[in-house]
Amino acid sequence: MFLENKANREKQKGWIEVIAGSMFSGKTEELLRRLKRAQIARLKVEIFKPKVDVRYSEEKVVSHDANSIPSTPVDSSGNILLLSSEVNVVGIDEAQFFDNGLVEVCTTLANQGIRVIVAGLDMDFQGKPFGPIPSLMAIAEYVTKVHAICIRCGDLAHFSHRLAEDEKIVLLGEKNEYEPLCRTCYYKALKD
Repeated sequence: MFLENKANREKQKGWIEVIAGSMFSGKTEELLRRLKRAQIARLKVEIFKPKVDVRYSEEKVVSHDANSIPSTPVDSSGNILLLSSEVNVVGIDEAQFFDNGLVEVCTTLANQGIRVIVAGLDMDFQGKPFGPIPSLMAIAEYVTKVHAICIRCGDLAHFSHRLAEDEKIVLLGEKNEYEPLCRTCYYKALKD
């Protein structure tokens, strides 16, 4: 049985899956769920995250619910190609922090027969498309859009409203710096 599965994996066709949404929407949780299932299926899995993301751990991908999985922090998307030999599945967390070369990296991996699972914010705090995520969503075979709950009205939230007064696009933070809001509450908050 195991040898049969191994032979099937060698013929495996690659593809790209994107999990996108606002902060606190469960993106990393869903990424971890898929990667752990791949490990249970005895697939060789490699997980990457941007070196800049040290909120919970320098070397693990950690969800807001404190679930985690070991990962390899990298400086740029090109390093992912160098470190992804002989794997069946590549997971990439916080993909919005990578350079736009990530699109080509994911395409190359998928063309090599690797399942690529990417999680990241689709919009920045200004409500604008964020990093390589929109381009990845366009080329992916599977896109999952997840939503948080608006903390002001209880509707589905897909905006990450920044509470901290800082105009930098990249500002690592948590509940003290960001809140998930629905469209109505987000635009109301911008006026206040």
